[in-house]
Amino acid sequence: MKNTYAVIMAGGVGSRFWPASKSKTPKQLLDLTKSGKTMLKATVERLAPEIPPDRVIIVTGKNIIDEVILAVPEVPKKNILAEPQGRNTAPCIGWAALHVKKLNPEGVMAVMPSDHLVAENGIFKEASQKAVNAADKGSIVTFGIVPSGPETGFGYIETGKEIADGIKTALGFVEKPDLETAEKYIAAGNFVWNSGMFFFRADKILNEIKSLMPELYKGLEKIEDSIGTALETSVLQEVFPALPSESIDYGIMEKAENILCVPVDFGWSDLGSWGAAYNLSEKDENRNVIDGESIIIESTDCLVRASDKKLIALAGVKDLIVVDTGDALLICNKDCDQDVKKVVNRLKELGKKELL
Repeated sequence: MKNTYAVIMAGGVGSRFWPASKSKTPKQLLDLTKSGKTMLKATVERLAPEIPPDRVIIVTGKNIIDEVILAVPEVPKKNILAEPQGRNTAPCIGWAALHVKKLNPEGVMAVMPSDHLVAENGIFKEASQKAVNAADKGSIVTFGIVPSGPETGFGYIETGKEIADGIKTALGFVEKPDLETAEKYIAAGNFVWNSGMFFFRADKILNEIKSLMPELYKGLEKIEDSIGTALETSVLQEVFPALPSESIDYGIMEKAENILCVPVDFGWSDLGSWGAAYNLSEKDENRNVIDGESIIIESTDCLVRASDKKLIALAGVKDLIVVDTGDALLICNKDCDQDVKKVVNRLKELGKKELL
């Protein structure tokens, strides 16, 4: 993988993890499964030694650039790129591709989110090698997660014939389905979850952007000309916020031809909610996940995350999520963990920026 560069997308907040996840402490900078590492740190370490830190590029927001630098000191500061404004994944990946191309005209990009969990690192690395080899030959490759059930929270990829060991053609990308459609996908047996992890040469993805997203490409051209010059910061500030805000899935993956898929089962989770964090964390004898000072009496199946400002006590309850951050307290049933985002939306409506 000597020509391979990891591009880690580390923007966003992760509003379903409020109140722990806020603008200055977003999901990727939290330890959500009591592993002792932030999600971003775990992602960087997962890639080594095949992709060392000096070939890791992190794209994040300018508001948390200092926090990201502190979180992963092994990654060179020059490799941490701060977006002036979030513009979704297509501009993020296109901008990173300019940097990879400048570093290595034949560079292969391994693009992945900063806040996903992979339990089986050996399987992940074996699959990554297959994907990199195919990408180096000019293909666009994605990981497709072998589904464990009819999940409605993920997009799906329809796979076709196997063209090499562990590599299939991708016949199409589909949006998050309803339950009935998801059940049909599972029954068909050739649908996998869209992992959001992609592999391609930098010049390949830039050519696809030029063909399928010409407006974005024009903006990237302006940025490319300034990279490494005294004008870089001012050009980026002017051009980047005006780039079209579009996902790489919609802008490229759903339209490009000859995409390949590597179906994988390496204990993946997008860790999308407190309920998911509970499921993936070590539990005590009463099936509770406890982080911080607390007293738990005759209570089961709860997640408790206490701050250092107060003790949390539970008595005679079950299936609760309790998260205290000193300035805010969340209490909800585990079955309602998706509603945390509604709380965040209400706070925005009320103008409570200090809690976001």
